[in-house]
Amino acid sequence: MRIVADTNIVVSALLWWGKPRQLLDAARDGIIELFTSAVLLEELEEVLSREKFASRLEATEVTAHELILGYAALATIVEAESIEPVIVADPDDDAVLACALAAECEFIVSGDSHLLNLKQYEGVRILRAAELLSELSL
Repeated sequence: MRIVADTNIVVSALLWWGKPRQLLDAARDGIIELFTSAVLLEELEEVLSREKFASRLEATEVTAHELILGYAALATIVEAESIEPVIVADPDDDAVLACALAAECEFIVSGDSHLLNLKQYEGVRILRAAELLSELSL
C-alpha cells in the first residue's frame, strides 16, 4: 500500500506516540510504503525547526536534522511535478497531492482539514491516521 503522509502527520509520528507513530511502525515493518518529495522534506525541516518543538526535541535527545534524515531513509523520495492549484486556501497542501500523484499512491494521510475535506484527489483517498489504520486492521 502506497501512502503519502502530510507533514503534520510526520511531525506527530516523529515526536509523539499515537496513531501517526503506528503508521511509521507499519512502514518500518514493510506493511505500507511511505513516499515523500524534496518539497515535503523541506517543509518538514521548516516545521521541526519551529521554537514550539524545541523542548520536545530536547526531551527526546534528537535533532530535527536527525529526524529528517531518518524519515527520508524510511520513505521513498519521488520527484513530484507541480500541479494546477487545488487548495487555494493553503497552496502548500498541493505539494502533498503532487507527491501522491507522482508516487502513484492509494492514500494520503493527513490531519489537515483542507486535504481531508477533499476526501479524494485523482483517485487518491485522503484519510486521517486512525481511519487508515482501521482500514489496514492495525
